[in-house]
Amino acid sequence: MARSRKRRRQAAERAPAGDRGYSRSRAKDEAARAALQPLAPGERPTAVTVGAVVAAVLAAANLIAVIVGWDGAAGSDDRARAIAGSLLVTGLLCAVAWGMWHSRYWAVLGMQTLLALTLIAAALGLVTAENAAAMLVLVAILVLAGTLFWFMVKAMARIQMPERPSRAR
Repeated sequence: MARSRKRRRQAAERAPAGDRGYSRSRAKDEAARAALQPLAPGERPTAVTVGAVVAAVLAAANLIAVIVGWDGAAGSDDRARAIAGSLLVTGLLCAVAWGMWHSRYWAVLGMQTLLALTLIAAALGLVTAENAAAMLVLVAILVLAGTLFWFMVKAMARIQMPERPSRAR
């Protein structure tokens, strides 16, 4: 047992410091980067388009809820604060929808942040769900938000990629 540890330590000492245990993952990273295609002028990845539409629909639904008077506040004392919060979220979703429609990196990053917060809230909501219908809604939110989040990762890489790399790193 001690002999095999000694051999591993000696092999590690002979290997360059940067290559220890990372060579396979670096090769995979490089292959993934090489496979990325930069966006053509005016092109928008499908996940970003779907995200922009989702953000616009949620902003519209939020605005309609404010107009018809549904604010989700617990009492009348909280009404003004709830309306202000709803309008703030509506403005944020509109900005994200516009930015994603124009393939802006900051907007995709912002949408991913909102999706991550949604995933956390839905997962925590599952803990306190009182009936099967609530659980199904929360699981649907988790599946849809998680799927959109996953596909937006590659889209972000393509958006920030200015041009095809000409040399290997």
